[in-house]
Amino acid sequence: MTIKKKKKLSRLIRKLLIWIILLAVAAAAIRIFVLPRLEASATITYNSYTARTGTISNSLSFSGSIQVQNNETISSPSSATVRQIYVSEGEKVTRDQRLMRLSNGSTLKASFAGEVNQINVEVGDEVGANASLIQIVDFENMQVSMRVDEYSISALQVGQACRISITALNETFDSRIAHINRIPSGGGNTAYYTVTAELQVASDVLPGMAATVTIPQQEAVDSIILNKDALSFGRDNSAYVLMYDENQVLQQVPVTVGLDNDNYVEITSGLKDGDTVYAQVTTTAGSGGLFSSLFSSFGGGGMQNNRQNRQNNSNFGGGRMNMPGGYGGR
Repeated sequence: MTIKKKKKLSRLIRKLLIWIILLAVAAAAIRIFVLPRLEASATITYNSYTARTGTISNSLSFSGSIQVQNNETISSPSSATVRQIYVSEGEKVTRDQRLMRLSNGSTLKASFAGEVNQINVEVGDEVGANASLIQIVDFENMQVSMRVDEYSISALQVGQACRISITALNETFDSRIAHINRIPSGGGNTAYYTVTAELQVASDVLPGMAATVTIPQQEAVDSIILNKDALSFGRDNSAYVLMYDENQVLQQVPVTVGLDNDNYVEITSGLKDGDTVYAQVTTTAGSGGLFSSLFSSFGGGGMQNNRQNRQNNSNFGGGRMNMPGGYGGR
């Protein structure tokens, strides 16, 4: 090997050693200054939850619309003149009540109890055969029609209890499934079936209004209920909660869970009514705040790990109540 090559190799080795030393110094700096700051930048808080005795259920939910069951538009059987009209728009009528008399001798009557929704003629008008004269609608006995996909239709049956919520009015009615059309409607890769539920409504519920139909599936009555956010899970997926012991130290308490829905879970063992539990929440500071705090730490500034307890608004209290998502506490 020539002297020139030896010098070049020597310079390369020196550069490599310098880089190794710089990396070692950087690693040490990160270990001493950055990692502690990263740990300190994580704020640990504890949300509190209270276990209560109540009822929990899970359910299926479908969107639908309000429709009338009985709707009749009465037409003229032949050409005639309107001789007399016995009712007015908005008037309640009974079955077989007289509505209108024509010159051809026809007396039009209501075939069911309802309300005169529309009168299309006046006394003295000439009308042709099959002309629409008057419309009667039953606005009290209605139904909800909904589309159910092929994955859910097997869980429904005629006579099954359900609850119908009118979106615009914030009103809820108890009902039952009245009919399931087992011939699919619509195209595409998924089959849909039309399901109807009947209901008696107040005067402010109108056809076409959007509704949500909820069908309970399972129910646990007078059970210990807990917000699902209060649960923590171990490596083996076993559930536990955090509770203070007699020395005011948070301990992991194993619990056994049962029925659950989107918001709450049944606790079959491990908790009793009124127990307060905690769930850890960790948040990390933003990069801007982190780097500014790092500079202060290089300048000798102190570090602090902030721990606090925060009361969660999901705690329950008071008398028995029904809550969205199938929860009723007491």
